[in-house]
Amino acid sequence: MKVFQTITDILNRILLVASLSILAVMVLVIIYQVFSRQILGSAPAWSEEVSRLLFVWVSFLGIAYGFREKLHIGVGVLIDRLPKNVQNIFDYFAKVLVIGLGCILFYYGWQFTVLTSSSTMPATGMPSSVLYASIPVSGFFVVLNGVELLFRKGMHQDLEDVSEV
Repeated sequence: MKVFQTITDILNRILLVASLSILAVMVLVIIYQVFSRQILGSAPAWSEEVSRLLFVWVSFLGIAYGFREKLHIGVGVLIDRLPKNVQNIFDYFAKVLVIGLGCILFYYGWQFTVLTSSSTMPATGMPSSVLYASIPVSGFFVVLNGVELLFRKGMHQDLEDVSEV
């Protein structure tokens, strides 16, 4: 388990650095696009396509990282009223569903990426599979982080009572 934890820590660190880098590049491209449109009078055609591509990538990678850090919202109005052992069963079931979702993203995302490899994006000429490859990559990380969550308590972060502040 210690080796698995080390590997997931390294891979998730790479995921975080890649996501932040993509986000920074996306911001720079959008700033350039707005500057070109407002100051120079015309924006390059590639800037919108590249910013869309980067947005899709950072969104899908953020989904995967969010599972690891338990950042996704959860509504536990009904579950919180059940006994603790039943809550634990629902928690485990939710984690299995997350892993199943990751498997679906990986499998069908890979098939779709291969299917779109022969088409190209109009402005940049890059293969469309560059855009859609974010789906199986995200699916891989969702599965990885879902398996890691199986060995941790809870599916969501515990919020402290903010009414005292």
